Amino acid sequence: MNKPTRDFLSYLSNELNYSSKTVDSYKFDIEKFFNFLNEEGVLMDDVDQLVIRNFLTEELNAGVSKRSCKRRLCSLKHFYKFLVNRGMVKDNPFILVSSPKMEKKYPHALYRDQIQDIFEANSQRTDEMAVRDQAILSLLYYCGLRASELVSLTVQDVDLRNRIVRVMGKGSKERLVPFTEDCKQAVKRYIDEVRPELVEKYKSRQEYKEALARLEDIEQNRTLKIKNGANTLFFNEKGGILTTRGLEYILDKIEEKSGTFVGLHPHLLRHSFATHLLENGADLRVIQELLGHASLNATQVYTHVSAEAMKQAYIDSFPRAKKKNNDK
Repeated sequence: MNKPTRDFLSYLSNELNYSSKTVDSYKFDIEKFFNFLNEEGVLMDDVDQLVIRNFLTEELNAGVSKRSCKRRLCSLKHFYKFLVNRGMVKDNPFILVSSPKMEKKYPHALYRDQIQDIFEANSQRTDEMAVRDQAILSLLYYCGLRASELVSLTVQDVDLRNRIVRVMGKGSKERLVPFTEDCKQAVKRYIDEVRPELVEKYKSRQEYKEALARLEDIEQNRTLKIKNGANTLFFNEKGGILTTRGLEYILDKIEEKSGTFVGLHPHLLRHSFATHLLENGADLRVIQELLGHASLNATQVYTHVSAEAMKQAYIDSFPRAKKKNNDK
């Protein structure tokens, strides 16, 4: 990795407080571009619109999606802006380059009956992780959490008495999200019946023992437990800290074990949460706050989803309406 890239990634982490996942995405995009420049024999400060277009063409021909190409352009535009501000290059050639046009994709949401079927089928499981999985499903759907938000939860974040969960969202922005009585019971049962055993498994792992060995006093010990797992809400079956990839694996297994195959994914439940709120008359501003969206524009996409659901319900009720539309 060259020095300009290292400086830029350090700037993202230390000054802008970007998450490690976001910084890794920038790193991947920049290194991909520099590999292209090396193959073409082009210097960093000799990049122009033609070079950028050739890079995009090569990416698209290699099967890279338009969405990924758009992300690459955003990353590189930000990178070159940094280089210009630091006097490393004279101009930012990415300013005048437009992104590949993409077809607008709207989020898919499940019907309420499908949600109920998933919860009911999962509740019939008898394996030891069924209770944990029911709690996971409940928080994902009833609170609309992102995968990263759910795996970051601690026990202290969940207020069972008042039925409120404290969520740390993107940009370290905190929000409070209420949940239902059913959700409360699912999470409480997990905390009381299953989590204690998983905590003991976690404490027997080498990673926990090594962390404790580095402590100097009781205060550090208390802090470490919060940050490194003893107070984490969800663990995997072996007592490891749950990751977003592990969460996706759990949802796949829920489908297999319960026999309900709807393409379960954290964002599918989040989209369903928002869509059902809108269909029940919730204000967009309220939904924006519950989802943790920085802009209302990100929330307005659900108005389209709700309209599509309404259209489908109309067609299901009046089948001849669809026939007449097709005849035209």
